[in-house]
Amino acid sequence: MSLPLNAASKSGLNASPVVELRQYTLKPGRRDTLIGIFDGHLIEGQEAADMTIIGQFRDLDRPDMFIWLRGFEGMEARKDALTAFYEGPVWAAWRDAANATMISSDDVLLLKPAWPGAGFDLSGAQRAALPGHEKPSRDNRLSDIVAIKIHHLRPGAEAGFASRFEADAIPVLAAFGARPLAAFVSEHAENSFPRLPVRSGENVFISVAAFDSADTHESVEAALAAAPAWQALQLGLARPTETLRLSPTSQSLLGR
Repeated sequence: MSLPLNAASKSGLNASPVVELRQYTLKPGRRDTLIGIFDGHLIEGQEAADMTIIGQFRDLDRPDMFIWLRGFEGMEARKDALTAFYEGPVWAAWRDAANATMISSDDVLLLKPAWPGAGFDLSGAQRAALPGHEKPSRDNRLSDIVAIKIHHLRPGAEAGFASRFEADAIPVLAAFGARPLAAFVSEHAENSFPRLPVRSGENVFISVAAFDSADTHESVEAALAAAPAWQALQLGLARPTETLRLSPTSQSLLGR
């Protein structure tokens, strides 16, 4: 589905120069209900408003978390797209049902590609056919694992960390069996749609990679922990790296 990052950087096919990583805390047992609403009813309306719904996931370690990524063509385009969707008929029809599943939807990181070509290459990506929208599916998950690593950096360290990651970490990840998909740093521009909060003041580097299975991911993590290049990257972080182990839903463009 995606080119390796070093190939994608030459392709000119990267999507979304502005990306949101959204982590929703849900009421116990309501995740599949939200996924049914989201996959069945909310993707098309958002994309009609000129957003890209990049991927949506179950968190394998936190059963009441729904994680998703969406992209925009810029900060002003983000304002226009979000205004169109959240003031439009699709959200009006489904907001009460969606909001009824949630405890919090405010954990949002605003991101931009870490270097030219580091965004997602979605060329050729297609969603699976969705036979019916009436009820959520409890089996609409894929076998691939997508891992998102959130590296918390000290202020001003994004560029240097990104350069080292591109040169040193991506070859190690690929050699151990990961499929690097994208890399991002914090977008520090002012939130162009304040109605939806974002975590301002963050300094993060985020990597996204796919794995054939949970076992493959576990073996890659063990190999990384022993790799000198990876150990060197972890020095000087502001706080420990977070790893999100994610299972894509059937309508996710990532993980297919």
